[in-house]
Amino acid sequence: MNNWFLLYSTKNMVEASILQGMLEENQIPVHVLNKLDSSYPVIGDIELYVPIHLKEIAQALIQKGLLN
Repeated sequence: MNNWFLLYSTKNMVEASILQGMLEENQIPVHVLNKLDSSYPVIGDIELYVPIHLKEIAQALIQKGLLN
């Protein structure tokens, strides 16, 4: 994933899904990598990656989304 930027990391699947949907609605491709341990969900994270050339736009959308 050399051309992808780690945009956001969370332990909450609902939050990750909402952010993924918001980014995709704005035509930003998203890769979701679920690193949560299935036995111990407090271990690991869900990571959202976007193409590196869209990182500034995605960061602005995330900031705007989290402020609402």
